[in-house]
Amino acid sequence: MKSLFDNARSFTTHVAERAEEFRTLEAGQSPEVLFITCSDSRVVPSLITGARPGELFELRTAGNIVPEYRSDHPTGETATIEFAVRVLGVSDVIVCGHSHCGAVNALVSGGDLSGLPAVQGWLEHAASRPETTTPPSPDLAEAVQRHAVAQLERLYTHPCIAERVAAGTLAVHAWYYEVHTGAVQQYGPDHASFRPL
Repeated sequence: MKSLFDNARSFTTHVAERAEEFRTLEAGQSPEVLFITCSDSRVVPSLITGARPGELFELRTAGNIVPEYRSDHPTGETATIEFAVRVLGVSDVIVCGHSHCGAVNALVSGGDLSGLPAVQGWLEHAASRPETTTPPSPDLAEAVQRHAVAQLERLYTHPCIAERVAAGTLAVHAWYYEVHTGAVQQYGPDHASFRPL
C-alpha cells in the first residue's frame, strides 16, 4: 500500500511534467473506444493498448460480462454502454477476455460459490455457460474465447449498439488477452476463430 500512497503523492509532479497533455483533459473526454474487460487486476487496458488518458472508456465487470439489455431493470453496465455509445460517440467497442479467468473457470467447472452469493448470482443470471469440446486447459483459452464471443452477442441486445452497428457507425470486437505472454488475439467472424492481431 505504501508504494500506492507514494505514487499518488508524487503524481502532481508527473502531471506537471506533462502539463499540456493533462490540461487538454480539463475540457472533457472524447474516447474512441469502449473497452469492456474483466475486473482482474492482471488486465490493464491502457497497458495492453498503449492508450493515453482520455482514449479509452472502460467498463470492468467480473468475467467481462455484458448483461442483456432490459429497459425495466437498468444496470450500471447498461448505463455505461449507453453513455459511451450515445453521448461520447465511441466508434468501436472491444470485449476483452483473458487467460486464467476465475469467473469463466467457475462457469466451466461449476465450482461451489455458495460462500460468494453475489458472485454466484452474477454468474448465474448474467452469463451463459461457455461450452467446451475438451476439458478446459489451465489457461481456459477455449472457454474464455467462447465466453467473449457470447458477451459480444449480448451487446446486440442493447438498442444503442444495434442501431449504430446497423448504421455502420460502430464496430464491435472480441479480444483474448494472454496474461503470461501479453499476446492479444481478435475474433474473426469470417473464420469463426481467434487470430493474432
